[in-house]
Amino acid sequence: MKRNHSDAKTRVTVLVALAANLVIAVAKAVGGLAAGSPALLSEAAHSVADSTNEVFLLIALRRSHLPPDTRHPFGYGKERYFWALLAAVGIFVMGGCFSFYQGLHALATNPQESHKGYVAGLAVLFVALLAEGGSLLRALHQMRKEKGARDPALRTVIAEDSTAVLGVVLAMAGMALHLITGQVVWEASASLAIGALLVYIAYRLGREARDRLIGEAVDPELSGGIRELLDDQEEIHRVAALLTMRLGLDSTLVAARVDLTPGFDSEEVELICVRIKRQIRETWPEADHVFLDITEAPGD
Repeated sequence: MKRNHSDAKTRVTVLVALAANLVIAVAKAVGGLAAGSPALLSEAAHSVADSTNEVFLLIALRRSHLPPDTRHPFGYGKERYFWALLAAVGIFVMGGCFSFYQGLHALATNPQESHKGYVAGLAVLFVALLAEGGSLLRALHQMRKEKGARDPALRTVIAEDSTAVLGVVLAMAGMALHLITGQVVWEASASLAIGALLVYIAYRLGREARDRLIGEAVDPELSGGIRELLDDQEEIHRVAALLTMRLGLDSTLVAARVDLTPGFDSEEVELICVRIKRQIRETWPEADHVFLDITEAPGD
């Protein structure tokens, strides 16, 4: 129930970011075409990429709650990481690569523009800065309030909004310096910097999604707590192995091989196994898949 409530808030956060980016993307594109500004067009591509990615995140929020089935017995929790990976690819292709193209194209062609178009473009960027800043503040507030740093959807929105704010500042600086000096190199440099920023963010988000998709262990604190609980059981002689893997935000696979002290019959072993599994699940609700491989320790 708590996770559903948190996801509802995350969905609203993503929808706010999506609405802001759609409006801003249109304004940036119109302003960029009117002024012939490579930096403003780079920012338009940035907003389009963010809008597409937010659609991916909405799909992830919905699909990650599908119930387990015969083909996916552990559920669909990793859907979040798959769509977060696609979002990272979108940032790289639609945002980073297009921004690099705009910067290099501006250096090669040295386009001419009207001052009137640039003044309007700067006004668009100022409005975009306010909108992106508001969206970022909402996402940061949710992360602090709910400690949702592990949610890839929320992390992606924060990364997108943070880079959007910085990208707008870079574009404004490049356009202003181009307007003052008449040198296109300032605006081209701003486009290249925006591209580099987007490529870096895409790499970071993609690497995190990859780690979770291929099977990442839980935090050392959680793993250590589970091992300590097992070690404290008087029936357990030794914890031979403990393996963990995150299956989603609130789903974890725990597999342990333990040696019991000698002297228990099969019925007692079964009761011990059930009790230990229950204790693990009650202590850490996210450990919803617990498997114990129990063997008897050799006698003296």
